[in-house]
Amino acid sequence: MKSISSGILLYRIKAQVPEVFLVHPGGPFFRNKDQGWWTIPKGEPLKGEVLLATALREFQEETGYLPEGDFRELKPIVQKAGKMVHCWAVAGDLDPSNMTCNTFALVWPPKSGKIMNFPEVDKGAWFSFDEAKLYINGRQIDFLDQLKAILTTG
Repeated sequence: MKSISSGILLYRIKAQVPEVFLVHPGGPFFRNKDQGWWTIPKGEPLKGEVLLATALREFQEETGYLPEGDFRELKPIVQKAGKMVHCWAVAGDLDPSNMTCNTFALVWPPKSGKIMNFPEVDKGAWFSFDEAKLYINGRQIDFLDQLKAILTTG
């Protein structure tokens, strides 16, 4: 079975301009990577977990914020490595400076035997659609296009 991930594309309208919320992966591998590396908050489901519940749990674990509202299911995408990503768009607002995030343990530096903890995401930010297309993982651009179409047509 191919791996599956589930996430939330949070959006808001600020001064009549739609913005989307993206996160930057934490840890040493992504420290110097920026454009093309941001993503929707997402993660893999627990055994038997409903995918929307996964998306909400992951969003809260990565940001400290639990979205509520009218969730619009978007068409899933397949990332480069073959992982299928399911996504729901919902309106909301959160202050990136108040984010809290879970951590993961990693032997760092490699082969040092030293275990260090890193945040799963190290920052979050709001982007216009045009900015988001520069920063988001290229395979996830389709989520932005789907949301833009929903917001344009109502």
